[in-house]
Amino acid sequence: MANERPSKRGAATSSVHGGELRQQEANAITTPIYQTSTFWFKNSREVMDYQEGKTDREEYGRYGNPTWRAVERKLSELEGGDETVLFASGMCAATTTFFTMLPRDSHLIVTSDCYRRTRQFIEEFLSRMGVEVTVIEPSNLESFENAIRDDTALFFTESPTNPYLRVTDVEATCRIAHARGVKVIIDSTFATPVNQRTLDEGADLVIHSATKYLGGHNDLLAGTVTGSKEIVDPIRRALGVLGGIIDSHGAWLLLRGLKTLALRMDRHNSNGMALASYLEAHPKVRKVWYPGLESHPDHATAERSMTGFGGVVTFEIDTDLEGAIRFIDSTRIPYQAPSLGGVETLIELPVTMSFWDYTPKQRESWGITDSLVRLACGIEAEDDLIADIEQALTRV
Repeated sequence: MANERPSKRGAATSSVHGGELRQQEANAITTPIYQTSTFWFKNSREVMDYQEGKTDREEYGRYGNPTWRAVERKLSELEGGDETVLFASGMCAATTTFFTMLPRDSHLIVTSDCYRRTRQFIEEFLSRMGVEVTVIEPSNLESFENAIRDDTALFFTESPTNPYLRVTDVEATCRIAHARGVKVIIDSTFATPVNQRTLDEGADLVIHSATKYLGGHNDLLAGTVTGSKEIVDPIRRALGVLGGIIDSHGAWLLLRGLKTLALRMDRHNSNGMALASYLEAHPKVRKVWYPGLESHPDHATAERSMTGFGGVVTFEIDTDLEGAIRFIDSTRIPYQAPSLGGVETLIELPVTMSFWDYTPKQRESWGITDSLVRLACGIEAEDDLIADIEQALTRV
């Protein structure tokens, strides 16, 4: 395994207590919001000690904040990593990491299920640095090994991916990559450290859109990167230059959300499994993608490497676009909205929500059909969610 876990505590205990000082200001249990842009020094000796690395403290708000640090320490414990860096968004975490780790004229391998904005960043910005990209199908180890070149610097994938929830065999992938000097970055937003700890399986970095499950309440934007100190330190320095920082209140909201992460994931996992099983048996549903189902192409990998399969269920209804719209507009509990991972269930038609600006040919190449639905289960009662989906399917 790549990293030793710094704590033997369970995920639920780490979610609550990890990273937070036992003795807070004024004996508070809750970590304060440090609402300040700068931090003062008592004298010149203290300044010089800081500059020489003899003291561990903050100087200026673009480089650090005690509220951030609590979040970073908590996530490092949950992930089993040395260091975590907190960002203003998941995209900021990804783009800053790419800028830091990809040399000019290098080679990057990604999977075809990558988030569309990540693909857009690769095409519009990394290409200016001369970075060449090879796109492979998710979970195809042979394609991955064949794609590696002498100048390959990174392999990046989500696991599970969006929207088809493909699951990477992280351990096998890292074994192949590291033998050729390639770093592996896993976006584990859909899994969370509760369901899978990819650093333990050999990944060099794990990235999250903390906007989703980590925050858990649809009330903040944030991103995180966790890994070894050697790899993370340059990313932290790049953040100080590029400036994609989170505000202290957003960091505090994330800290509060993380305290219930393990508890919430139990319900997301159970609701996801229940809805996936229900939908797979429904006569009006053509196909369901959920790693917990035996029918999923990566079920064996997911069952071996994950302790839960999350709350996102993707399915295709046996209808056309008009029928899919009737279905989704008839749901009453889910909100029709992008994103996922909050306590509220969200639902969307990718064709009208995330892929509306793409041509039919582009959508077809990515497998985005007119009747494809992504359901991000919240923590509501399972029976209520199933009853609502049932009544909506009668409208198809």
